[in-house]
Amino acid sequence: MPSFFDCNKLVVIVPKRNPAKIRRVSDLGRNGVKVVIAQQGVPVGSYTIQVLKALGLYDQVMANVVSKETDVREVLAKIVLDEADAGFVYATDARFVAGDVKVIKIPASAEPGIQYGICVVTSTSHPAAARAFVKHVLSKAGQKKLRAFGFLPRR
Repeated sequence: MPSFFDCNKLVVIVPKRNPAKIRRVSDLGRNGVKVVIAQQGVPVGSYTIQVLKALGLYDQVMANVVSKETDVREVLAKIVLDEADAGFVYATDARFVAGDVKVIKIPASAEPGIQYGICVVTSTSHPAAARAFVKHVLSKAGQKKLRAFGFLPRR
């Protein structure tokens, strides 16, 4: 049974100069706004769809999707390179390009509650090392290191 070791948030990023003047998630449904998302089935893509449905914006925003990427890094690149007006990424990934983008928060009511699990698999050939690694990740020092990279405390 996995333990949850960390949490993250989904955010919308826009290019630093923000030519489409996007201020909130609902702006992504305006005519002419170019949105990039990850494909459904990719975790960040599935979370994006969950958020859009929770906000009642699915049809409007999906009509503006110009690209469905295979991972979050591709979404980041499209926005940093000004190839689209907005994209959905994890808050931790947005930190890596903070000088190139602006971040728009997802309303708390629609936040998907992203949690990451950790466990020792029964088929490991190194159970002691695996248990030590899990213990370290869950320790105060391990959690501090994860906070430094922008992850949120585990629930």
